[in-house]
Amino acid sequence: MDDAIIPALVSFAFAATITPGPNNIMVMASGANFGFRRSIQHLLGISVGVLPIILLAGVGLMTIFEAVPELETMLRVVSTGYLLWLSWKIASAAPPKTGDAAGKPLSFFQAAAFQWVNPKVWATGLSATALFAPEGGLISVVLVALTFAIIGLAANAVWAWMGTMLQHWLMVGRRLPLFNIAMAVLLVVSLYPAWRH
Repeated sequence: MDDAIIPALVSFAFAATITPGPNNIMVMASGANFGFRRSIQHLLGISVGVLPIILLAGVGLMTIFEAVPELETMLRVVSTGYLLWLSWKIASAAPPKTGDAAGKPLSFFQAAAFQWVNPKVWATGLSATALFAPEGGLISVVLVALTFAIIGLAANAVWAWMGTMLQHWLMVGRRLPLFNIAMAVLLVVSLYPAWRH
């Protein structure tokens, strides 16, 4: 990969990961409900989870989707179902102090596994590898994947921190349940780009 391309790749990765999507909304809700420290495993899970998806995108997954469009549709349906379930879990989450099972942040493995049904990760992974590793060379694809993992970690940490900054304000009255409902609605709305075409 040409050195001149790296700043463009970093800019693309930043724009793709800082803009609202399922991961951002979920880590903001996690920061607000559980604090930054308890959300770290969620953040790390996202970064590790995106790596194999971008690597697969770089080795020609788009070609498979073009040859068998039903696979892409199936991924979209599964993703939508899972995100709707997560939206329900966020909207109905009990305050963390209750000790309820609903009061636990996503674990490292849950966050990593979620990336496989996150439509934004698939879309940006396919776009990034098409733009910055069009020949599919292993070094270029690995560089794209690592850039997304590192920049994405920083971008999602910002969202978790924003949620943490709201934490004390949200603990007054019914603000936290209303915030969780708003985050759940935003998570559902984030599905729109996956179904536009």
